Amino acid sequence: MANSNRPALKSKNTLKILFVTPEIHPLTKTGGLADVSAALPAFLRELKADARVLIPGYTQVLDSLKNKRQLAVFQHLPGVGEVRLLSATMPGSGVPLLIIDYPPFYTRFGGPYLDSYGHEWPDNAERFALLSRIGAILGGADSPLPWRPDIVHCNDWQTGLAPAYLHFGPQPRAATVITIHNLAFQGCFPAAMTERLGLPQESFGINGVEYYGRMSFLKAGLYYADHITTVSPTYAEEIQREPLGFGMQGLLASRRDHLTGIVNGIDLGEWDPATDAALARNYNAARLSGKAANKRALQEKLGLDIDPDVPLLGAVSRLTHQKGLDLLPPIVPDLLRQPAQLVVLGSGEAALEQAFVRLMQNHPGKVRTVIGYDEALSHLIEAGSDIFLMPSRFEPCGLNQMYSQRYGTPPVVHATGGLADTVVDTTPDTIRDGTATGFVFRESTAKAFQDAITRAIQTYRDKKLWRRLQRNGMSRDFSWNRSAEVYLELYRSLLQNR
Repeated sequence: MANSNRPALKSKNTLKILFVTPEIHPLTKTGGLADVSAALPAFLRELKADARVLIPGYTQVLDSLKNKRQLAVFQHLPGVGEVRLLSATMPGSGVPLLIIDYPPFYTRFGGPYLDSYGHEWPDNAERFALLSRIGAILGGADSPLPWRPDIVHCNDWQTGLAPAYLHFGPQPRAATVITIHNLAFQGCFPAAMTERLGLPQESFGINGVEYYGRMSFLKAGLYYADHITTVSPTYAEEIQREPLGFGMQGLLASRRDHLTGIVNGIDLGEWDPATDAALARNYNAARLSGKAANKRALQEKLGLDIDPDVPLLGAVSRLTHQKGLDLLPPIVPDLLRQPAQLVVLGSGEAALEQAFVRLMQNHPGKVRTVIGYDEALSHLIEAGSDIFLMPSRFEPCGLNQMYSQRYGTPPVVHATGGLADTVVDTTPDTIRDGTATGFVFRESTAKAFQDAITRAIQTYRDKKLWRRLQRNGMSRDFSWNRSAEVYLELYRSLLQNR
């Protein structure tokens, strides 16, 4: 290895965090993990922690960054050639980036995990083992950098081997945290990959990386990390039992004293109805009249009947079983008769896409389906809809329910994961104490979903009460500030306990 002479940027008393992630917005994104990877380190730095992000040098990452500088060269890693470590800074936030420059793994057309045809890269195990290994080296005794993290914070299966590498590596080492953003994705590969990726044979067992006869990157992280977090308190409870434990529930239950749920925040700069450039008219909780202009603009843009009084239902989602949108088509005709309008933006399973397209064809002027994704339109739907629909069967955290409340659009949600933690059901008690912000249903059935939407539509007709719900939601603090503070408290407690 060739060492860098780059000096540490912070004093030795400053908490240093290496945030290891496979994606970060806006450089590369497939889901909410990219948003977290951009926001959390930035807020940690605002709290005077020295957080830096380690990410693979995908083509789009290297092409997007200027002033890249070589920090180190790794020449003797098993199974790979010469690997360079570069530095750069995130556009906008200025968060320091550490970039793994290894073209055989990362310089490709396609996405981080899939090729241009939607197939998984056949060498994903090796690609993300390298990410994990570099994260472990930088957090261990053999790091070539003078900057040594106190905490290596890993994210999802793609980084799950880092705690295992650190466990079996030379001491002293950084403390390790792994965050589960979605337990359904576990990074499972043939058992033979264990030794091929540089882990000792002893790690392949129930107390280790073995998972139903295969090796699992995620299980490695869950077993060897010093602490596990996930993205909402309710999801932290749900994954300790079936069905949402996805086979990991026993391990997670056994580690419940080292498992914490911390709700994600949202980007209040990007999602602010008072300044959002995608809206027809800006508004805030004190000037809600501007919301009506966005409803009209949305109706005009999508060819819906122009009607200020009919409740407009909005959904922005992947059209998948997990997201629960299959519950919606069977009940739409009844909802339209209440009356109501519906707009859906998203893509996913072909059968669901076709079902929503048929609804649009059968109900012109009342239903509009847009297959695909449009960032500006998603903002206008949040602002122009009266009620937002989010019936996910499971949802580790979720963001749109928080966007909706911030935009004065009370959501209808299933009581699961982060939805249960961030939406307060409208009941006589919550109306009285001023905490009601939406409508929650307990059973994941079309009837329960329809009943909750009907409750919302009936409440919408009481304009005075509806204004109270809107303002309740808009006054909620969904910023990253509190979540970042909780992470800092967790990091400090890990170091104290060690």
